[in-house]
Amino acid sequence: MLLAKIAMLVGFFTVIIGLSLYTRSKTNTINDFVVGNRAVGPWMSAFSYGTTYFSAVLLIGFAGKVGWGYGMSALLIALGNSIIGTYLAWRILGRKTREMTGRLNVLTMPSFLERRYDSPNMRIFSSLIIFIFFVPYAASVFMGLSYLFEQVFGIPYVLALAAMALLAGLYLVLGGYMAVALVDFVQGIIMIAGVVLMVCFVAGHELVNGIVNGFNTLAAMDPGLIIPSSAVSWVGLLSLIILTSLGTWGLPQMVGKFYGIKNEQVIPVATWVSTVFAFIITMGAYYVGSTGHLFFRELPVFNGQATPDLIMPTIIGQTLPPLVGVLILILVLSASMSTLSSLVLTASSSVSIDLVKGALAKNISEKATMNLMRLLCIAFIGFCLYVALNPPGIILTLMALSWGAVAGAFLAAYIYGLYWPHTTRAGAWAGMLTGLLIAVGGYMIINTAPAFISAQMMELLVTWGTPFFGSLAMIVPLAVVPLVSLISKSYPEEHIERVYNRDDSAVA
Repeated sequence: MLLAKIAMLVGFFTVIIGLSLYTRSKTNTINDFVVGNRAVGPWMSAFSYGTTYFSAVLLIGFAGKVGWGYGMSALLIALGNSIIGTYLAWRILGRKTREMTGRLNVLTMPSFLERRYDSPNMRIFSSLIIFIFFVPYAASVFMGLSYLFEQVFGIPYVLALAAMALLAGLYLVLGGYMAVALVDFVQGIIMIAGVVLMVCFVAGHELVNGIVNGFNTLAAMDPGLIIPSSAVSWVGLLSLIILTSLGTWGLPQMVGKFYGIKNEQVIPVATWVSTVFAFIITMGAYYVGSTGHLFFRELPVFNGQATPDLIMPTIIGQTLPPLVGVLILILVLSASMSTLSSLVLTASSSVSIDLVKGALAKNISEKATMNLMRLLCIAFIGFCLYVALNPPGIILTLMALSWGAVAGAFLAAYIYGLYWPHTTRAGAWAGMLTGLLIAVGGYMIINTAPAFISAQMMELLVTWGTPFFGSLAMIVPLAVVPLVSLISKSYPEEHIERVYNRDDSAVA
């Protein structure tokens, strides 16, 4: 049995390394490394979007935590992720993003914001936000995987982190975006197979005894595990839906998937493939997480502390046969590496292209820029590894802070920049700063409990947690940007014509 487990892992690693070596010869320019020369087809684009969206943060920490707190109501988050976070994101942002970024010849979110708002400072500021806040997000990906390694294989936490860092760094540095997209396609197939098997075995376990019986048992234990029973619970659940669904509209690593698509004709297919993928993965993950109360009377304990991050690994260990458990391990490894590689590629390209080449060393050559990106990929992974070994909090908090801060800073400025010519530089700055301050300020309030907030209000804020402020960080700037734009200096007509190319909509 042990040999079979090892063979499955070795086979997976061999495929990943082989695909990385295959794409190495196709990565010769910055355009190749960052967006795959804008030549990625519908299925690879769709799977890359989905595997970047859903990592170990969802499959281990998030699904277990949310399922424990909200029960089957967590399936509403799955619907939000599928409809808002995937289907509507592709329908509303896909074509316009591909058209504008291709025509303006930009490869990153900071570059787009600079061109749209004619602001080099915005480019620098944006690249710093990406680099700073992607660290805790990537660290949460590391942490989620490590719990499953320990639970299924008994491999030490540190060794699991180091193995993932080495493998992810290897295939990313070798092949850039094309390696990411091709590997994501293979990993996406593994994720679908793994989630379907996981749901079947969990639903068939004697403690669940079928999907319908599981629902009925949870309802008998506590009706609030089927439908939230209070306004407080509904606010918390809606915050999670907004955070995890609308957030994709402002996350650079997600929007970046639209940059690399081959042409507008691939968008309809990619839209439906991504949506189906999201529905299967999220429904499966949240369903299994929601069965936590059927398996435990109290939260599992790790290093003497009760933690929801062990709910999913423990359920998997109890319900799945050993070889299927290894497939789930590979599933989570696939999701984690896909997300991690996209985060690292986005961060390293933003710093290299937008901060170094765009501001500090404008005459740097293309070859030197690519080498710098590869070095930064390694450095970024190493830094995230350090944070994961010295974590400031549980997985949900790390992810929620990062999503809220980054999406809050970019979402409104990006969407209005795509569609509303009257958006001004002042409006975009106001939206970015508002979103960032709400996300970070909320995190600090929850962790410091300042005296000017009443004890009753603090209890509510702690209950809702970082996701509440993260969702506010996305919503409030949607009102701030147009309000400030209406009272601030507008752009000359020449700039608007250049940005929107009103007389020529051809894609570069």
